[in-house]
Amino acid sequence: MSPIFPTIPPLDPQRFAPRAHWPVRAKLRPLRASSRVEPHRHGWAQMSFSLTGVSRILTSQMTCIVPPTRAVWIPPQVEHAVAVLRDADMLTLYLHQPPDAAPHWQRCRVVEVSPLLAELVRQLARDDPAQAGPAALPAAMPARARAMAELIGDELLRARSLPLGIALPQDKRLRTLCEALIEEPTRHARLADWAAGSGASARTVARLFRDELGTSFQQWRQQVLLARALVLATEGRPMGVIAAELGYASPSAFSAMVTRTVGMAPGRFFAPGGALAEAALSAAASPRP
Repeated sequence: MSPIFPTIPPLDPQRFAPRAHWPVRAKLRPLRASSRVEPHRHGWAQMSFSLTGVSRILTSQMTCIVPPTRAVWIPPQVEHAVAVLRDADMLTLYLHQPPDAAPHWQRCRVVEVSPLLAELVRQLARDDPAQAGPAALPAAMPARARAMAELIGDELLRARSLPLGIALPQDKRLRTLCEALIEEPTRHARLADWAAGSGASARTVARLFRDELGTSFQQWRQQVLLARALVLATEGRPMGVIAAELGYASPSAFSAMVTRTVGMAPGRFFAPGGALAEAALSAAASPRP
């Protein structure tokens, strides 16, 4: 059974709404572990990531783990919620328009966050008129904010997409199975064992994975294990411990899976963002000059 997180409302969406004359805005919000921001939507795009901690972004079609150095892009009008797995300082970027007309901005996806992009968003959030409380936007965007917004757009165009989103089905039987697997991915390794509690045969479940998600059970479960590994890595677990906890026969087998899935070695993929986050939070707490 999925854990029941206490829910909190989103901040008033209009408080940080981007406008034609102020097209990029940002906010920083501390969130406590085991809390859940209620589902909501708005008419502009956003990109969310954690300076510290780990959260999970949920939409009707996918769920994504968000540790430091990773972000989730959410197009306009897509309903989303946030489940906080570890105390997190969440940065959210709001954009009046996507960076360009490329079709990948019309779907949810995970991207890498460069140190420059993280710092630009943090500074933009610190300077936003609404960060300290509801406030009317000035008639003109300050030159400093305009310059940061332009650089943010350039960094977004350079940001690398990562295959970390976990697709979610619409079929109720498969949805229940998938949600249980996300919460406890190592309970079973075989499809037959998971199917036994779903009310459907293993053959039916395999067909639903192909028809609804366009993948096999094993490939989908691999994405779940990778997301779980991200959470364990943020806790400082060694690769050997993570591999064993996720049921891999050896660290080398786990390393091969990571490299094959995301196209980079585990050492880079799981590199912590802690030092960057601590510096950013320290600067955010400093008074403005």
